[in-house]
Amino acid sequence: MDIQQKMKGSEFIAKTLRAYGITHVFFMEAMLRHTLVMLEKLGVRRVLTHSEKAAAYMADGYARASRRVGVCFAQSVGAANMASGLQDAFLAHVPVLAITGQKLPIFQHRNAYQELIHQPLFASVTKYNVSLTEPDQLPLYLRQAFREATSGRPGPVHIDMPNHMGFFIDNSIITDEPIVEERFASIPAYRVPPCQDNIAEAVRELLAAKRPVIVVGGGAVFSDAGAEVTALAELLDIPVAVSVDGKGTIVDSHPLSLGPVGHYARKCCNEIVSQADLVLYIGCSVGDQVTSDWTIPAKGTRIIQIDIEPVELGRNYPNTLGVLGDAKAAVAAMIKTAGVKRANPVWADKAAQTVAGWRKELEPLFASDAIPIRTERLCRELERVLPKDAVLVSDTGFSAIWTSAMINLNYSTQRYIRAAGGSLGWAFPAALGAKCAVGNRPVVCFTGDGGFWYHLAEMETAVRHNIATVTVLNNNGGFGQCRRGIRKAYGDGQGRMQDLYEFTPVNFANLAREIGCHATRVDKPTDIGLAIQDALKSGKPAVVEILTDIECSPWGG
Repeated sequence: MDIQQKMKGSEFIAKTLRAYGITHVFFMEAMLRHTLVMLEKLGVRRVLTHSEKAAAYMADGYARASRRVGVCFAQSVGAANMASGLQDAFLAHVPVLAITGQKLPIFQHRNAYQELIHQPLFASVTKYNVSLTEPDQLPLYLRQAFREATSGRPGPVHIDMPNHMGFFIDNSIITDEPIVEERFASIPAYRVPPCQDNIAEAVRELLAAKRPVIVVGGGAVFSDAGAEVTALAELLDIPVAVSVDGKGTIVDSHPLSLGPVGHYARKCCNEIVSQADLVLYIGCSVGDQVTSDWTIPAKGTRIIQIDIEPVELGRNYPNTLGVLGDAKAAVAAMIKTAGVKRANPVWADKAAQTVAGWRKELEPLFASDAIPIRTERLCRELERVLPKDAVLVSDTGFSAIWTSAMINLNYSTQRYIRAAGGSLGWAFPAALGAKCAVGNRPVVCFTGDGGFWYHLAEMETAVRHNIATVTVLNNNGGFGQCRRGIRKAYGDGQGRMQDLYEFTPVNFANLAREIGCHATRVDKPTDIGLAIQDALKSGKPAVVEILTDIECSPWGG
């Protein structure tokens, strides 16, 4: 590159991000201002947020919806907030690139204003965590960040830039051309083929099992393996359960679909998985939540596990046949190896009847006309009007249980995303990021008032950028999930237990309307569907506040 072709760091960063297909960056002032100016010239939208954590959540939602890298910026003083916002992306294995500023080395370890050492903050929530000290490192580190974020098991990455607002790199001369490797622009970067011997052994065991079950996790979602999972289940007549993150890999209306298993689950699904003599895990970490603390299935049950990460194979169940490889590729290989259809009608029918019994048991709650509104009825009404191509984004806790267990996704074109790491309040900013990724597709956020309070300010961000999500706000006036445990802690004692879970009554619809959102408050179950449909048609950021009963619990009550 001759002297006339040299470019500043701001141009280098902006051109690299744009070439990797990044359409939006999420940031908190002030960081990489010259880069942000150049991004505008290249047609990349800059979304200024009200907190670094919200910026990280938006980048997370963007990445999950697009399967591309989500990008967020923060200056030095906000780096700790941004690091905390990467926890959910790290636990859900989402490719997010966080860029922060760090004061120059001469300022470090000298009590400089606002200064912390950033590397330890990001170490536990990233898979690649580096500090730039000179401009010549930028091409290498930025290129490697995309490689790390999208390769193998995806995850967040972090680059710390010299100068607390990144201006040193912004204004430095870079002597290399941007190198863009298209393979690392989205996930999965590689579809690692499985060993055929392992596939053959896995198929033999599946065919020999009398009560096999498939459990599908978030890795299968990122691999886009839904069609293959459904085809394998139909070929061998195997019931399919999902982790909450795996919801949507098989439509809920499918006769072989069991729903979510584990802690955040349908009890009918737990019942069937408990009876399995073999469980095939596809892209699932087999952690405590999906197994109810490794009791479902019971220890000693034969396990087959497909995963892209070799150290995960058999980590939690020693009795495991490991199949290393991409979920989509591995399941396709199993279908090819299995060949002709094998029926297992007795087991498949038992699974279907168990699910039908669960639905019948809950039907009075789904149809309830009670006021305050039962959350089961809210779920039923949302399901009825959820567009065929919608992305449903759920908060954690009860929101995740309500949406995963009680809202059926009946179309393969519908997507489900939820706060995988238990980060309450994640869903609303994440939904904004998801909407930026999917354009005209409808994005519906489901959260409670406890979660919505976390990032209420981002309603203004949504209005300013016209990010037209629909937020279905399950307002029961407090932390409904905590209420039972707080009551138990008090026992028969006297005191103000409500101080631990109740909130001041607030009309969120009025707040949203004042900010500029389309907003409706609903207190009758018969009005829910129409209110959500009107919000979807409004073309504006929308809040549909539903007044529900805090006594409702997806675990009964």
